[in-house]
Amino acid sequence: MMAQQENGRLSSEDTVSVMTLGSQFDEESSFGSDSEINGFTSSRHTDKYGFIGGAQKYSTESAQEVPLEVLRHREAKWLDMLNHWDKWISKRFKKVRLRCQKGIPPSLRGRAWLYLSGGKVKREQNSGKFKELDSMDGDPKWVDVIERDLHRQFPFHEMFVSRGGHGQQDLFRVLKAYTLYRPDEGYCQAQAPIAAVLLMHMPAEDAFWGLVQICEKYLPGYYSTGLEAIQLDGEILNALLKRVSPPAYRHLEKHKMEPILYMTEWFMCAFSRTLPWSSVLRVWDMFLCDGVKIIFRVGLVLLKSMLGSREKLKACPGQYETMELLRALEPHYMQEGFLVHQVLELPISSRDVEREHRVQLKRWRKIHGELSYKSPPRMHGAHAIMSAEPHTRQDLRQKPTIIVQYPLPSDTQSEFARIKKRSTIRKKEKKGCSLPSCHMRLSSDPYFQEAWRRQTLPKKFNFHVTNKYFLLIYIYCIYKFRL
Repeated sequence: MMAQQENGRLSSEDTVSVMTLGSQFDEESSFGSDSEINGFTSSRHTDKYGFIGGAQKYSTESAQEVPLEVLRHREAKWLDMLNHWDKWISKRFKKVRLRCQKGIPPSLRGRAWLYLSGGKVKREQNSGKFKELDSMDGDPKWVDVIERDLHRQFPFHEMFVSRGGHGQQDLFRVLKAYTLYRPDEGYCQAQAPIAAVLLMHMPAEDAFWGLVQICEKYLPGYYSTGLEAIQLDGEILNALLKRVSPPAYRHLEKHKMEPILYMTEWFMCAFSRTLPWSSVLRVWDMFLCDGVKIIFRVGLVLLKSMLGSREKLKACPGQYETMELLRALEPHYMQEGFLVHQVLELPISSRDVEREHRVQLKRWRKIHGELSYKSPPRMHGAHAIMSAEPHTRQDLRQKPTIIVQYPLPSDTQSEFARIKKRSTIRKKEKKGCSLPSCHMRLSSDPYFQEAWRRQTLPKKFNFHVTNKYFLLIYIYCIYKFRL
């Protein structure tokens, strides 16, 4: 079935090829590129998403290629947004939403996801927390289950292809840290693919806080004991389906198909194990921006497409045939272009989801009583999360991980060393010299280095800085003309 071939689920042909390398996976750890050390790159093709062989054959066909010039233009826009995130998210969120709907540039996707989910603020406000959790021993009960699940997460992705490789190690660290961070919730198998998708785009610490935000803000209660939240959302999906596609709703009701039978993996894994990868990324871009309503929309589009007409219903006269149909979704309906367009056109809002949630919750209490696990309220997207959680500009400031220091001429370096030793700045500078503190800021500029070597400045700056008025003009000119 197509759904089982997607996103790391193997066909029989692929299973045979993996079994021939099974001894390597079990006995060797990866200390470099997992796919290279295990011999994949020489014999098998890796697509642009990192999937090896045929695990993502439908993704290449369905992906929408963006022209390079358009991509660079979008990157520039996203860089500006990320550098002024507080302003954009509070005052121009509609523009942020529109750019998420067009697709986040791959080079900035990980950083954008962290900002959209609120993981960046969470990380800054809990500095050192992940390192502390990572150094602790996990609960043996959860550690054993997590270790057994590691090799099942996208086994055909080059990051997770090797047992004991870097990808699986980081996945274990993230999931173990979450069980320590939320011991009342522990670990659920559906969290593993969520964490794996995040790790494909960001470091382990960022992926951990992204997972925390998804579990606590976007899908609260989904991974708790009893899975009551997912059952409740199944009823909400069914009620919304009645409005969106009455034929599909009547068919499912006729055969007494509970939503939990077909939508559990869709929702709990955020479609990461169902759709072609290009569609997964676009769905996640919109999901982290606008919240769970996107997950509902995707589910409704798939149900409507597969069961929305009499001709299609003739092919599934019973419950078994219907289940098989929903497990083997037609590739056309999962293609990036078709799916994203249909999702954006579907008139289901966050208010509709919340209104139906109240109705279904009231009904649940009449039948089953109170929920055994009281989860925090669900946040519908990035704007709601940023509004609800207090933060400072410092929390959103970028901290570069790579710092390049430009080499300076030896005489310039000695001059800087001499200046640093001074305890105070002389009140009156010599003619042709400038304020050392200002030059320190411009030390990486080649034009400035030449001026410093000659101990002079351009004529427009060659004056005595002897009073406050000229000092203000001097500083203004430095920043205006950027020597």
